[in-house]
Amino acid sequence: MTMQSGRGQMPQTSQSGARIVGASHKLPDGPGPSVMAADTLEAEDVVNTAGESLGKVKHIMLDVQRGTVAYAVLSFGGFLGMGDKLFAIPWHALQLDVENKRFILNIDKEALKKAPGFDKDHWPSMADMHWAEQVHTYYTVDPYWH
Repeated sequence: MTMQSGRGQMPQTSQSGARIVGASHKLPDGPGPSVMAADTLEAEDVVNTAGESLGKVKHIMLDVQRGTVAYAVLSFGGFLGMGDKLFAIPWHALQLDVENKRFILNIDKEALKKAPGFDKDHWPSMADMHWAEQVHTYYTVDPYWH
């Protein structure tokens, strides 16, 4: 399957990132849902499949050595940014809903509250493979480096 653009075709590869959902499958001029600036996605709402708000994307974390997005850091709870708990969500556990301009994560609120998280002053070592395996297992997705 290929996507058409005015400058040729871009083949779709097997899914390794956030899945894009919604009616917008036409490639726009300039950045669009397939290729975009990371800061465009920061502050995006995250909801679960029931439509409940889970928080907002605070940061997009890159695996610089592999040249890929590793995690979206989700901010959940707190009030006006105070007391938020942060969660590293594996990038390919998310769906990008282009119609509603938000992400969808297949988890209920109670399970998210129990997920491995951290606060803004105490980040985990995201390069620690043991930590990374635990996070991917919790969200029932294969690690992106496999």
